[in-house]
Amino acid sequence: MLKGVIFDFDGTLFDSMFVWDTAGKEFLRSVGKEPEAELQTLLKPMSLLQSAEYLQAKYHLPLSTEDIMNGINRTVEGFFFHTVEPKPGVAAFLEELQRRNIGMCIATATERYQAEAALQRSGMRHFFSGIFTCTEVGSGKDSPEIFRSAMAHLKTDRSTTAVIEDSYHAAYTAKQDGFAVVGVYDPHESRQEELQYLTDIYLRDYFDLTPFWKFASA
Repeated sequence: MLKGVIFDFDGTLFDSMFVWDTAGKEFLRSVGKEPEAELQTLLKPMSLLQSAEYLQAKYHLPLSTEDIMNGINRTVEGFFFHTVEPKPGVAAFLEELQRRNIGMCIATATERYQAEAALQRSGMRHFFSGIFTCTEVGSGKDSPEIFRSAMAHLKTDRSTTAVIEDSYHAAYTAKQDGFAVVGVYDPHESRQEELQYLTDIYLRDYFDLTPFWKFASA
C-alpha cells in the first residue's frame, strides 16, 4: 500500500524542462564564452553545484562556483516566477493523493526559491510537506541521497514509497537504490523506451491513472 510519493519538479510536476536546455549556454555567452554543442547533455545529470564546477574548470572562468550558480539562476528565475505552468492534470492527481492520505514531497535539482515561487503561484504548495534540493542535500541525482532524505521526511520506507520522475538518469538512480519508480513522459527526455522499460509504471500523462491507482493499492 502506497504511503508516500517523492516527486521530481521539472518535467514531472511542471512543464519546465526546456528552460534548462539553454540556461548553461546563455550564462556562458553572457560571460564571453562559446559553449560546446553537447553542453546540455553533459549538464543534465548534474546538480547546479556540479554544473558550476564543470563550467568553472572547463571554461577557465575567473568566477567562484557561487557566482556561476547565481548567474545560471538569473537566466531562468523569471520563468519560474511568472511563466511556468503545471503539467496538464497534475493538480487533480495531487488532490486525489491528498484525499487518500498519501504523503507528498519534492526532490529536485531546481533551486528552492524557484520551485517555491512556481508552486505558490500555481496554488500547489500546500500539497507538499517538504522540498528537497540537490544543492541543499549536497549531491545530484546521480546519488540516491536526495531520495533517501525525502523518504526519511515522509517517515515511510521503500516498500511504501514511490519516486515519480521524467528523467531516465534520475529514475535509474532511484531504482538502483530499491525504490519503486513511476516514469512520466516528457518530450525533453530522449531515452523514453529505456525509461519505460526501467520503471514500475509509465504514465503518458496524468489523465489515465488507472494503472497507478492499482499499483498504489497493491
